[in-house]
Amino acid sequence: MQNYLSELLTEDSVEPVLEQKQQLNELLQQASVTHNVDEKQLDVITSAKSLNKPPEITAKPEIKAKEKTAEPQIKVPTTTEEPEAITTRKSKAEFIVKADKDYRKGAFQAMFFDVAGLIVAVPLIELGGIHNVDKTNSLMGKPAWFKGVMLHRDEKINVVDTAQWIMPEKCNENLINSLNYQYVIMLNNSQWGLLAENLIDTVTLEQDDVKWLTGSTKRPWLAGLIKERMCALIDVDALIMMLNDGANIHQNA
Repeated sequence: MQNYLSELLTEDSVEPVLEQKQQLNELLQQASVTHNVDEKQLDVITSAKSLNKPPEITAKPEIKAKEKTAEPQIKVPTTTEEPEAITTRKSKAEFIVKADKDYRKGAFQAMFFDVAGLIVAVPLIELGGIHNVDKTNSLMGKPAWFKGVMLHRDEKINVVDTAQWIMPEKCNENLINSLNYQYVIMLNNSQWGLLAENLIDTVTLEQDDVKWLTGSTKRPWLAGLIKERMCALIDVDALIMMLNDGANIHQNA
C-alpha cells in the first residue's frame, strides 16, 4: 500500500514540472518584448504595489488587538464573583455549625425517661427541673402537641405532649388513651416542659458513647444517638427554639 501511494505521488509531481517549464519559457518571451518599458512606468508599478501591501499588514494586528482586549473584559466578572460565592458559603457553614456545649468537653451526665415505650435522654446540665403533672389549661389554636399551660408556684409552664411531638404519625386514639404522663421535665431556663411517663435513671456518658450529629439542619433538636441504648440525646437549646416557633419534629424552625 505504501508503494502504491508513493507511485501516485511521483506521477502527480511530473505534470507540475512540465507546466512550470512552459510557464518559464512564456515569461522569458514576455521579458524580451517588455524590455523597452520606460523607467517611469516601472516606478509607477512598484509604487502601486507598495501602496497595496500596507493595508493587508496593518489590518491583521488591529483584529488581534481587539481580541486581546475583549478577553480581560469577559474574565473580569468571573474573578470578582468567585470570592463572593466562597465567602457566602463560609458564612452559611459557620451559621449551621452548632456552638460547643459544656457536655461536649468530656464526661457528662444524662437523664433517661420514656414516652410510649420510646427512651429519650436529656443532658443533666440542661435540665431545668422536674415537676409532677398537674392540671393543664388548653388553649385554642395551638397544635396537637401543645398540651396546655400548667401553673407551678405562680409560674406558667408550657406543657408539651412528647409523644405527639416526637411521633405524631403513631399517635392514634389507642396510643393516646394509653399514655400515663406523670412528670414534666423542664428544658433549661425556659418555660417549656416535656411530659414523661417514667424516669428511668441518670448515667454518666463519655464522648465516645454518643454518635454526635454536628451541623444537622434536618434534625436540629437531635444532639446525637447514645450507642448502647440506641436512644436519642436531645439538644435542649435547639428544641426550645423549635417550640418557640411552633414547629414539631417534622417542621424545621
